[in-house]
Amino acid sequence: MSSNATTIETEASVKNGVKRAAFAGIAIVLELAFILVMNLKFAEQAEWVAIITRLLAALLVLVIYSTNEPSSIKMSWIIFIMAMPIFGVTLFLLVGLNGHTHAMRKRYERVDTRLLSLLPTGEDATARLAELDNRAANITRYVRNTSGYPLFEDTAITYYDDAAKGIEAQKLDLQKAEKFIFMEYHAIEDAESWHAIQRILEDRVAAGVDVRVFYDDMGSLGFVNTDFVDRLDTVGIKAKVFNPFMPGLNLFLNNRDHRKVTVIDGLVGYTGGYNIANEYFNITHPFGHWKDTGIRLEGKAVKSLTAIFLEMWNAVSDSDVDDVSYRPFMINAPSAPDAQGFVMPYADNPMDDQMVGEDVYISVAEYAQDYAWYVTPYLIITDEMTHALGLAAKRGVDVRVITPGIPDKKMVYSLTRSYYHSLVRNGVRIYEYTPGFCHCKMSVADDVLATCGTINLDYRSLYHHFENGCLYYGSDAVMDTKHDFEWMLDQSREVTDDYRRPGAGMRFKMLFLRLFAPLM
Repeated sequence: MSSNATTIETEASVKNGVKRAAFAGIAIVLELAFILVMNLKFAEQAEWVAIITRLLAALLVLVIYSTNEPSSIKMSWIIFIMAMPIFGVTLFLLVGLNGHTHAMRKRYERVDTRLLSLLPTGEDATARLAELDNRAANITRYVRNTSGYPLFEDTAITYYDDAAKGIEAQKLDLQKAEKFIFMEYHAIEDAESWHAIQRILEDRVAAGVDVRVFYDDMGSLGFVNTDFVDRLDTVGIKAKVFNPFMPGLNLFLNNRDHRKVTVIDGLVGYTGGYNIANEYFNITHPFGHWKDTGIRLEGKAVKSLTAIFLEMWNAVSDSDVDDVSYRPFMINAPSAPDAQGFVMPYADNPMDDQMVGEDVYISVAEYAQDYAWYVTPYLIITDEMTHALGLAAKRGVDVRVITPGIPDKKMVYSLTRSYYHSLVRNGVRIYEYTPGFCHCKMSVADDVLATCGTINLDYRSLYHHFENGCLYYGSDAVMDTKHDFEWMLDQSREVTDDYRRPGAGMRFKMLFLRLFAPLM
């Protein structure tokens, strides 16, 4: 196919993707409007309909109150539903449910039971870490006990302070694949960045490599057309889409696959904040300079990244043909010659009711004695995390949070800023990255402990999405992470004093915005 034809096809695909996103948005609005109009119409004709609606709203409030969700999330929904029963109930059914069916939960449990049993216990590594730092070992024990993912040694970890550096290294490793390539991303854009990777994948398919690509439909809504999977299949790339978006009262609509994982032959793996789209590598600049990061693992810990991919690939649909055995992919990689410290890849699953992502971030603050620094594109946190960060600051820990200086979503940006005051008043320092949009999701503490992955400090990442992260201890990568934080701080404006004593108007605005936190 000529380059001109390819360009025309790509432009048409992206235009269709944008049209699809617009159609989906309009469909949701129309459906919501229809439900409201029908309810209001019946309410005008019969008072008993309105009474039943309010009774149902009151019952739903009791159900929400009895859940294990954080109080800050529950209160927002309770206020919405009690103030506007019809609108509140409808909105909760559309986006408020951490929705999964019993059958889906069982499917994930079945896959996880088989997969996680193939991982080592990590007890020896945890025991050795405990000899050095038992407080850090306790964090890894928690992650192992709740998520099933163990701690590893004998793994080399490389930190990339720029997504472009990460993707270039990734392409070099992809070219060396001999057995299999697994790629799972929240968003893939059918554009230059992806095309360069697809050419490598097609070459590897021709060499007999098992190549699989998995992406989230909502995350890629404006980036690819609906025939993207079919086009990958035609060139030999096995592809699946997570939770295809269909407007309606979809109980699973709010749960998205936000993970970013690449695994090559079970020997090398990548994760971090970046998706496969042009803006992440500053080919395009929709929000100023895009700052993103990632890590490369080589060695034994890659086995966990393989399990993270295989979980989603095999559990997402009961109509797909699952892998007969996972063992051919669960490679016991040799120790990396330049391995350092300890590495713990882990995943968070919204169906197991364990908030691993949030708990790890809280544990970093509790662990820190000198400093605990965080960077996140969105800051929409629970009272529990606010308390943990504030408590660390009160006991003398240097707690800092970096957020974007240029937003990608203005409403979410305003909501992010509404959380500044509750942190600042307890001693947390807030910075905004002035060159543009900062999409990193990381933390670092005391020169020995760091995290990098896909988990934002917001309700969606912490409570609704499938996520993954990596905890690493005692390696050069920790200091590389710290040095990148120092660079970001130099590029940022401290806004701590701006939110120390907000005026009455700003206080009211912040309180009002906080009501919408569970929706963001």
